[in-house]
Amino acid sequence: MTEMEKGPTGVRRGRGARERILGASRQLFREQGINRTGMDQLCAAAQVSKRTAYQHFAGKDELVAEYLRTFDPSVLSDVFDRPDLAPRERLLAAFDIPPTTPLCPYIAAAVELHDPQHSASRYARDYKKAVAARLADTAREAGAADPEQLGEQLALLIDGAAARTRVLDADAFPTAAAIAAVLIDKAIPAAADDDRRPGEASS
Repeated sequence: MTEMEKGPTGVRRGRGARERILGASRQLFREQGINRTGMDQLCAAAQVSKRTAYQHFAGKDELVAEYLRTFDPSVLSDVFDRPDLAPRERLLAAFDIPPTTPLCPYIAAAVELHDPQHSASRYARDYKKAVAARLADTAREAGAADPEQLGEQLALLIDGAAARTRVLDADAFPTAAAIAAVLIDKAIPAAADDDRRPGEASS
């Protein structure tokens, strides 16, 4: 890419076309959906030419997949990589999601695309499996008898709460968190002991 480029209106722009295209996709895909957003509209919003857009992305399919990768590439590291929280606390922290958060982009993309072989659909599947795996790893660390089962149960609760929040326009995550606490306590009999902070000795 050259140091400077011309947008569709002839206005010269500096570097950052890729970031502007991804920024436009995050806005337009969430506001009006993937299928209703064309490349012409994306290019206009990003103020780049179609030629420039196709230099960065082979097509819309590749752009959609990359759009999903920008959301959470490290899979909830702000929850699962917190050293200040005990394992059980990290499991519950996964439900601490602001009610203003839009519908999960991975669910939205999978529903819209209707193609399980689409690169974005595959990425959405891989991401959801990764979330369940991180939940299971944390459940194992907390001492769950069947961490894989608890991980799947909590992942299902998170996705269900996200969809219900969007459909009803009401925060479903507090209820989901309360259900999660019951499941966690049942799966981890010594939950009270696991609530100790890392490095905190037992009495």
